[in-house]
Amino acid sequence: MLTPDRLNALVFGGFAAVALAIAVVGVAGVLAFSVSGRTREFGIRLALGAQPRQLLTRVIAEGAVVAAAGILAGAACGYALARLAGSYVQDVRLPGAMPVAGAAAVLLAAAIVASVLPAARAARVDVIQRCARSKRQMPT
Repeated sequence: MLTPDRLNALVFGGFAAVALAIAVVGVAGVLAFSVSGRTREFGIRLALGAQPRQLLTRVIAEGAVVAAAGILAGAACGYALARLAGSYVQDVRLPGAMPVAGAAAVLLAAAIVASVLPAARAARVDVIQRCARSKRQMPT
């Protein structure tokens, strides 16, 4: 039988895992949308001599920047809301620096992992196919 503390830890851990999965899917979705809209740009970069590895690192870096901005905004808002709640409720305590830094590191790592699939898609853009498709769409 589970004790109440163990049950709480299990339930909150489950909710945290679901929240992390939603964050990963969100980052991957935003980057996939961005990559699909920028395939012509990636094709031009490749045609001009950029290496697929450069595109891969660029898209992963974009995902990391988006995630870092979200983490900073979330930490700032969380701190402000915790202070506000502390003025109304007596026993509200802010977490230490280590749990916050650990959570931020986990979120950043998850965002980088989520960025790999859209980045690999960007690096596989076929330059010849992109150029042929662009010529067919241009009015003569």
